[in-house]
Amino acid sequence: MKKIVDAKLHGITVTDANLNYHGSITLDPEHCALVGILPLEFVDIWNKNSGARISTYVIFGEAGSKCCVLNGAAARTCQPGDQIIICSSNYIDPNQLDGTRSHILTFDAQNNVAERLTYVVDMNAEGTYDFKIEQKAHTQPA
Repeated sequence: MKKIVDAKLHGITVTDANLNYHGSITLDPEHCALVGILPLEFVDIWNKNSGARISTYVIFGEAGSKCCVLNGAAARTCQPGDQIIICSSNYIDPNQLDGTRSHILTFDAQNNVAERLTYVVDMNAEGTYDFKIEQKAHTQPA
């Protein structure tokens, strides 16, 4: 089995850090739904400001809040205003890589979705993998 990127929230801004909570990262369920991240799913978090890397699980905050809150011990690694990357993974048999689609969102400073991307892996006629990034139009809800 190989561990691959399944979904990613790239460049989302931390809105709060709550040390006195039971742990996890609180995310807007609307952002999670766009890429397929589930509640209680484990994710890796990479802090673009400090380089810190942690793993924790997702809980959902208020829909439409654009929240990104590090809780418990994770609050020590990221501060409000830090840009982070949140990545969920999947384990697949290497023979199943052909046709893989991973969903990615990028964000502006207010945690509005800036881009919707898809990482695409397909096997070509020579039997090797082609990788490309597809960009999808995204409009913010009114």
